[in-house]
Amino acid sequence: MSKIILVTGASSGLGAATAQALAEAGHIIYAGMGATSGRPPIAAEPDRATGHRGARPRPIDLDVADQRSVRAAVTDITAEAGRIDCVVHTMGPVPRGPIESFTPYQLAQIYDANVLSTQRVNRAVLPQMRERRDGLLVWVASGGGPAGEAPYLALHSEGVAAIGHLAASYAKELAGFGVEATAVVADLIVSATGRRLRLVRPDDLDAAQAYEGRYPGLVERVDAHLADQAVTAARLARTAQAVAAVVDSPKGTRPPRVTAGAPGDGG
Repeated sequence: MSKIILVTGASSGLGAATAQALAEAGHIIYAGMGATSGRPPIAAEPDRATGHRGARPRPIDLDVADQRSVRAAVTDITAEAGRIDCVVHTMGPVPRGPIESFTPYQLAQIYDANVLSTQRVNRAVLPQMRERRDGLLVWVASGGGPAGEAPYLALHSEGVAAIGHLAASYAKELAGFGVEATAVVADLIVSATGRRLRLVRPDDLDAAQAYEGRYPGLVERVDAHLADQAVTAARLARTAQAVAAVVDSPKGTRPPRVTAGAPGDGG
């Protein structure tokens, strides 16, 4: 059955791939893209082969850092489509550097991108889901396997862990309302906003240089590892298809966490 789905961070990269995969599966997709010049949601044309009206995602203004933007997007979608069946959250940029060298302000921004932004959207959509006793929340995170837990990538690993904990906790608390939650974690560090990783580097350069002096070459090795993880269209598609599989799974069968793909599996 076709679902009304909101995908955040869907302008490019993993978010765009996920939105397209879900649209091709026959769902009606609203693709959150930040500012879209104030244009209203664009109605998708039906796919000539399948007849699905969700063949093309519909772009919609959505700044997940702004509660007013979130509220307006949810209101517009609900007014046009009647409901929101599912929300797909995408992860923010990847922090790279010693933990100490990130300022508290930077940590707040990182936490906002990965946690607070999803909470803004969830609080806007959950009342209608609880009332209908039906709905699905999906977090899409780039894990990177053991490499994601390496020094200088610890903050990224913490973000993935926070997402997994949120999904599991929401799944338990919403079960009585018929609403489900799942985290889909790619076994590869990928960007939600493009094929090239968008890194967040520390603002405290003195602290960063102190670590580089104590552990010479570590930054270069981490950056080389990230560069080696080519984010191909096939790898993006595998994660996007894993999300689509979760969405299309029968209610009551979705696990709180799904791992999608592996770094060397033919990407």
